Amino acid sequence: MQPSDDSVAWIRHVRQAIRDADTDFFAVSPVRYWTDFLVSLVAAYAATGVYLAAPSGSWRQLIAFPLAAFWLYRLGSLIHEVCHLGEHEMPVFKAAWNMLAGVMMLTPSPFFTRHHRDHHSQRFYGTPEDPEYVANVVTGGDPASLAAYAAYVAVFPVLVFLRFLLAPLTWLHPGLREWTLRHASALTFNRLYERKLTPADRRAILAVEIPCFLRAALIPALVLLGINDWTRIPQLYALAVATVMLNQMRQLADHHFEGDGGRVDMESHILDSCNFTRNDPLTLLFFPFSIRFHALHHLFPSMPYHHLAAAHAHLAATLPADSPYLSLDRPGWWSVASRTLFVTPARLPTSR
Repeated sequence: MQPSDDSVAWIRHVRQAIRDADTDFFAVSPVRYWTDFLVSLVAAYAATGVYLAAPSGSWRQLIAFPLAAFWLYRLGSLIHEVCHLGEHEMPVFKAAWNMLAGVMMLTPSPFFTRHHRDHHSQRFYGTPEDPEYVANVVTGGDPASLAAYAAYVAVFPVLVFLRFLLAPLTWLHPGLREWTLRHASALTFNRLYERKLTPADRRAILAVEIPCFLRAALIPALVLLGINDWTRIPQLYALAVATVMLNQMRQLADHHFEGDGGRVDMESHILDSCNFTRNDPLTLLFFPFSIRFHALHHLFPSMPYHHLAAAHAHLAATLPADSPYLSLDRPGWWSVASRTLFVTPARLPTSR
């Protein structure tokens, strides 16, 4: 039987330290959410506009491309914060993010929320059913696995585009519709992941499928009508690959990925996770909105992103020097990502 998280002394001490803090680290700041969203939205679409309008190969396009990719990635990363808001928390913000970002980038939050919560679940974390556990799709030190991973990064935007463009066809047969909902309605690289569906999930998927279908159809339609040049399609594809690549680079260092596919207890779950407190360039690039405190986030999934840095500082000042929590700090993104890519990991003890 797996021990509960409260039966592990050091985890209990971490939780108590957060409860005893003078600051409410679980209070959501709507101003912070809206500011981060609107700044990212304006910067992303402004840079994208310059990139798409500039002559092909021009210096303006070459400068705008990385800026557009960075800000689109940052804007898209807010899907994670939308996911962790309470069911009735900031509904206008959620709707605005989905209409202005999720639909436009074909990454609506109903295609992420459920599988991300499965990643946090003790039932699924580190198992083949975990949709975000990189060890399910990459074997460290295996060139064939790394090549397949890179190829999947390249093809993933095409698969997402086709998922929404062909959405009306899924209604032709109930079996096809059900397969699509369970196996092709989550933004995950884990092809073995099967989505668990509630009636609310089905309604949410349908609500975003229609505008996402219209958005996907508009891309080739504007080319066929002569409004956009054919080069618009490879330009958008290049941006999509760049943003997916940035996201997958981050995922390489969220955890150590030492699970062997069996269930792990809460302590092993947290020890398999990483905090990055040093502001080296790659860490800042790949971890927007303080999600670099990833082990802390897995300890307190409902803690808003804008409190993670302060909560970590409080724990560093409060916990004893030998607390396992403090050992979760890693020097930088590459120190973990390089092991994920090139080293076959030691495996965690599991509770089957």
